[in-house]
Amino acid sequence: MEQNEIDEILNRPYSQELLARDLTRLAYVGKDGTPRNVPIAFTWNGAEIVMCTSKNAPKLASLRANPMVALTIDTEVHPPKILLVRGRAELDVVDGIPEEYLQMNGTYGMTAEQRVEWEREVRSLYDGMVRVVVTPTWVKLIDFETTLPTAVEELVREREARQR
Repeated sequence: MEQNEIDEILNRPYSQELLARDLTRLAYVGKDGTPRNVPIAFTWNGAEIVMCTSKNAPKLASLRANPMVALTIDTEVHPPKILLVRGRAELDVVDGIPEEYLQMNGTYGMTAEQRVEWEREVRSLYDGMVRVVVTPTWVKLIDFETTLPTAVEELVREREARQR
């Protein structure tokens, strides 16, 4: 997929709404060769999806062995809005707490006092984290208004051909 196609899809209003959410599902291949799919907080910086995890997270060994990932960001209403993203995970080990981690967890309803306590707990637990950074190499927006799943699009074309 060409970068201009990726940019066009990611700049659509529904894509922007989905990229402003706080949870994605990260799919990758586990060390044993079987698929994994885990929910994880994320933030979008305009070019990359950034997730953060502990330095001892089991997924890191898998991502080092095979960095190709798929992400799903979607809504819980019907019809759903779905953003599918594929890319390569780049791992960036950092000291302390990445600003993205604090940002992505800032959307939860906390009082100012709760936020201070939460940050204190986070800083006491982690001496560092790993930023998992994905630059989209393929994307698809499914909004059930202007775009459909590929298989359904194919069925619509076949139906139209039969009706001619």
